Amino acid sequence: MTQEPNKISVHVETSYIESQSIPEQNRYVFSYTITIKNTGAVGARLLNRHWIITDANGQVQEVTGEGVVGKKPYIRPGEDFSYTSGTALETPLGSMHGSYQMRSETGDHFDATIAPFTLAIPKSLH
Repeated sequence: MTQEPNKISVHVETSYIESQSIPEQNRYVFSYTITIKNTGAVGARLLNRHWIITDANGQVQEVTGEGVVGKKPYIRPGEDFSYTSGTALETPLGSMHGSYQMRSETGDHFDATIAPFTLAIPKSLH
């Protein structure tokens, strides 16, 4: 079986940043560490990001931009790239999902999907 040329997996770990949060002012800060792994057959560069961030009130923020944390990493087959970023919500619970727009070394443009993940203060979910 041949390996797909353009295949990216995305793993996410989240943390609540209590020191930067102000619950009395409806400010809840979260960090997320993302590992982007190239499981395809050819190298690819991350060009842009697109996030949909939703809080528990249903308020949606849409974030788009070039690269991630100021970089446009080139990821070879079998390699990964990790970075940490953050967001603030008005509620102690929310979710994020989105995609990375990628360009393979063969010139193909494709999206790497970021599956929905939860942002939650500790002990808010059972």
